Amino acid sequence: MSAETGNKAETGIKARTAVVVGAGVGGLATAVGLRRAGWEVTVLERRTALERYGTAFGIHPTAQTALDRLGLGEALRARAVPYRDARIRRPDGKALAALPLERIERKAGRPELLISRPYLIDALLAELDRLGGARIAYGQRLTDPGALAAADLLVGADGINSVVRTAHFGRGSGPRPIGTVAWIGIAGFETGLYGETWGEGRFFGMTPVEPGRTNWYATVPRATTAREVRDAFADWHDPIPRVLTETDPATWIRYEMRHLYPALPTFVAGGRVALVGDAAHAMTPNLGQGACTALLDAEALTRAVAAAGPTGPTGPTGSAGLPGLPGALRAYDSERRRSAQRIAFGSRNLHRFVTARRPALRDALVGLLPG
Repeated sequence: MSAETGNKAETGIKARTAVVVGAGVGGLATAVGLRRAGWEVTVLERRTALERYGTAFGIHPTAQTALDRLGLGEALRARAVPYRDARIRRPDGKALAALPLERIERKAGRPELLISRPYLIDALLAELDRLGGARIAYGQRLTDPGALAAADLLVGADGINSVVRTAHFGRGSGPRPIGTVAWIGIAGFETGLYGETWGEGRFFGMTPVEPGRTNWYATVPRATTAREVRDAFADWHDPIPRVLTETDPATWIRYEMRHLYPALPTFVAGGRVALVGDAAHAMTPNLGQGACTALLDAEALTRAVAAAGPTGPTGPTGSAGLPGLPGALRAYDSERRRSAQRIAFGSRNLHRFVTARRPALRDALVGLLPG
């Protein structure tokens, strides 16, 4: 018996318990934060194994601070690469403006970082394993949310199609397609040329991800095959055609871009249910803030509930509750909801701007930005 368990038994305090639904970045980060606060955690993951695709996540300095607080800062920096010197370009290669990466770095004192998704997932899993007291139940769907009444806290980290959100927040908000299909992949060489190229109704982006590889992403109206995507960018500036030619189409990922609409009036419900990540505010990827907002949610939620205090005297499972938990969840909602929803709104508007069908005015406006 651990000292922590022994002390709880001696004082008549039962362990605080949480069920986290979803083992993506937001769910695993929430589980880590809860374990660091002494909670017992079960993570339900509907897949039988975690997906290992290798897209790059941009980690803003604020999200890096959240990872530091979760004890994962060193693991992040061990595998991440800085993102600098990126430009917005026209299809002919003319640079229109610089992405504000250097300004972000000067203000924060640290650069934007990029990390391959599998590395971040592995770091979260390793930290969860190191902390102990958590279980990931693979192949488990939350088919009966009411069956989890014994847990003190239920966290929905189950993505844009969240079962937790539907069960506890209703169907007023839900996934809405925006009419755009995105393609992402990893090229097996470093381009040395990074940023985004904006054309008429389509765009192409490239970022570093790790030595010897380049992360890329693109949107093309009505394209349904890799050949159509390659044709759409065949006359764009180098190295875009080469990136597409030298990336095996079998490794490309295609997905319909969606967002959560309308915005939720709250991220918490019933004094014991909270949403994080895409379950709370799924957004288009244009600002590259999806993983960041999930990490910020997880850190803010677990910091808030850590201050809720222990459970009451030991009794039937779940009967004591956490008297301070409803207030802690309200504090989380107050801290995160408006901020996350502003980012989602901004990302959606940027998507409209980037995919303009008449790009001349757009390019002229972008050209007024610092180069």
